[in-house]
Amino acid sequence: MDVFEFLPLDKLSHEFSSLSMFPYFDMAHYIVSIMSLREQPGAMEVSRVSPLACWFSSMLYCFGGAMLSGVMLAEPPIAPMSNGTSVLLATVLWYLVFYCPMDLVFGFASLLPFKLVLSGMKEVTRTWKIVGGVTQAHKKYKDGLLVMITIGWTRGAGSGLISNFEQLVRGQWKPETNELLKMSYPTKVTLMGAVLFALQQNHYLPIRKHHLMLLYTVFLVVNKSRMMLTSSKTSPFASIESVLFKTLFAGDSPYAALTEDVGRERSDDDDAAAKKNN
Repeated sequence: MDVFEFLPLDKLSHEFSSLSMFPYFDMAHYIVSIMSLREQPGAMEVSRVSPLACWFSSMLYCFGGAMLSGVMLAEPPIAPMSNGTSVLLATVLWYLVFYCPMDLVFGFASLLPFKLVLSGMKEVTRTWKIVGGVTQAHKKYKDGLLVMITIGWTRGAGSGLISNFEQLVRGQWKPETNELLKMSYPTKVTLMGAVLFALQQNHYLPIRKHHLMLLYTVFLVVNKSRMMLTSSKTSPFASIESVLFKTLFAGDSPYAALTEDVGRERSDDDDAAAKKNN
């Protein structure tokens, strides 16, 4: 029995799940993604030396999740670029963020009030991307729970998962920044969402999809706003991760001290990685 049916939030969740991401939410996603690229070390230098490489890196930030999920599902990875309107919109925003006179667009978008709104809207698109990936995988693999989780995860956190390839486009190679080795908060929370929506898709969770979309999105937006307003970069899952890691994977071994050092390094690296994927 779904408790939402007895609350006034039922209608709200229905209307929320029917929101169109184009153009406003997609614009927010593109702006925040391209700004994240601009804040990467050496990105501004690349934009002046090779605008084409800078543009291609921006498109990977904007459409990387759809490209990566397409590769996994044996579909053309270039297919997301076939939507000329979206590519044109992302290209215009890329130009404004990197080359706008007096840096007006980047300056305004960096102001906290605007950044809060844009980041919140981007988190809404994260939910839609995860749901889209899970649904896409379910059409091909109806009993493939792991496949649904993987595709939902890649659709929602693709720009982080292909970060090493994107770095190569800019002439850098940093294998130690692999998201599978040092997962950032956006990658972790996207994985959590992919698990939840995949379980719901297979009827393992007693909740309707539009209700779960509302709950998950509220969690994303509220937590993202909290982190920005308090300048906190600590993942809300840090304490749980620490307990699980020490219980399941550390144990009493000669490497216990090493695992503790690795845990501290992950906590420090999460701060920098979170900024990259936001």
